[in-house]
Amino acid sequence: MNPIEMLHDLIATARRAGADAADAVLISGTSMSVQQRLGKTEQVDRSEGRDLGLRVFVGNRSAIVSSTTVDPSSFGRFAERAVAMAKVVPEDPYAGLAEETQAADTSVLDLADPDEPTTETLMARAATAEEAALAVAGITNTEGSESGFSRIQATLATSAGFAATQQRTTHSVSATALAGTGTGMQRDYDYHTAAHLSDLDDAAKIGHSAAERALARLNPARPKTAKVPVVFDPRVATTLLGHLVGAVNGAAVTRGTTFLKDKLGQRVLAEGVSVHDDPHRKRGLRSRLYDAEGVATAPHAVIDDGVLTMWFLDTRSAKQLGMKTTGHAVRGTGSPPSPSPSNLYLSAGKLTPAELMADIKYGLYVTELIGMGINSVTGDYSRGAAGFLIRDGALAEAVAEITIAGNLKDMFLTLTPANDLIFRRGTDSPTVRIEGLTMAGA
Repeated sequence: MNPIEMLHDLIATARRAGADAADAVLISGTSMSVQQRLGKTEQVDRSEGRDLGLRVFVGNRSAIVSSTTVDPSSFGRFAERAVAMAKVVPEDPYAGLAEETQAADTSVLDLADPDEPTTETLMARAATAEEAALAVAGITNTEGSESGFSRIQATLATSAGFAATQQRTTHSVSATALAGTGTGMQRDYDYHTAAHLSDLDDAAKIGHSAAERALARLNPARPKTAKVPVVFDPRVATTLLGHLVGAVNGAAVTRGTTFLKDKLGQRVLAEGVSVHDDPHRKRGLRSRLYDAEGVATAPHAVIDDGVLTMWFLDTRSAKQLGMKTTGHAVRGTGSPPSPSPSNLYLSAGKLTPAELMADIKYGLYVTELIGMGINSVTGDYSRGAAGFLIRDGALAEAVAEITIAGNLKDMFLTLTPANDLIFRRGTDSPTVRIEGLTMAGA
């Protein structure tokens, strides 16, 4: 029995057990990883598994059951348990399947690499990354390197007639290097993940980058408290997009727990700045032609010329807000759908990073953020940070043990992106400058 036939059989069993509607998810996966430290392989992992999830609706009541055992002979008991649970939970007037679904052939997105690396290949890749880091003068130790691969196949079927399967792969490599000695030791890292091996950064490049980052952080100072322009390295600028995503998530909007709950159709970023969500990018880490409810996806300008144009919605949050789903539902086997972006990115600006900093007499360049001091209701922002001071438009001495603070509503309105956007992750950003943040130090 293929996965789609299996899920249709499970849904039919649920209907016979008393469900008015149902959907089911089957996720099958294989993953491998190798960890190495100081020339020795520390860990080799391989896992294979299948997870099954069934969601049933009895009137306006719903329940979910999941299992790591996929046995068609037990579908009767599985479905009966789900229906029994649904009958005793409170009614939810917004519960239900998506009304407009559309299956599609996701092979056009080229998300699955047909080749699978051997354990020996992963070991060699991890070794290359660590050796490259240790080869850089000044590197005294490492926290190791890792290379991995995974292949995931997800099948979704609903009682409304939707059925489709999507497969994706990921290749990854990472390294963490330490520079200096004793209490003056500093660490940093680099990593890359890609759907296809041919797009993965060279392991030696990753190791060398981790080493250079660690060396640059040696002998950090702790600057005096001041209000300064702050420039975010692309690696940490993506966290700002993460806070934005949380603030425009339909589930948060329905609860009123977001500082942007009244900002639809209004300016939230500076003029000329846009944020896009592109589920159709070939080989994208979060690409998809349909979401976890079977709704067709589409590219969106989430923020267009500084103006917020949409919420991220699934079917339930859309009903609550009197709107239509935007096709952003994601789910696991044991949880209901919830809104989440696909390939999200902040549009590039016109200035180079150097030009973005050129007029800063005294400021901060952030390369690492620590902690999550974010108030999602008020937008208050406070996070530990490390990086470099900016003096007369150029990077200067390393700094650490500082905090940067402000309010996201004000921060977003003064955000200026550089022109160095590169698509490397599920969320991508160029270098970003924000005015007037408090840098709390000595």
